Amino acid sequence: MAKNQKAKGKTEQVKGKVKETTGRAVGNERMTAEGKMEQSKGDVRQAKEKTKDAFRH
Repeated sequence: MAKNQKAKGKTEQVKGKVKETTGRAVGNERMTAEGKMEQSKGDVRQAKEKTKDAFRH
């Protein structure tokens, strides 16, 4: 399950980056903000999983 959560976090980061970049390219501030938010969610998920891994080993 941890690998699944790590992958989900990475996917959120990538989707967020794409959305942010697209929002900037078309001048859509809302899309840019949503992209940043998705990236942050992915970052938090990744950090949580790394913390869990540190306590397992």
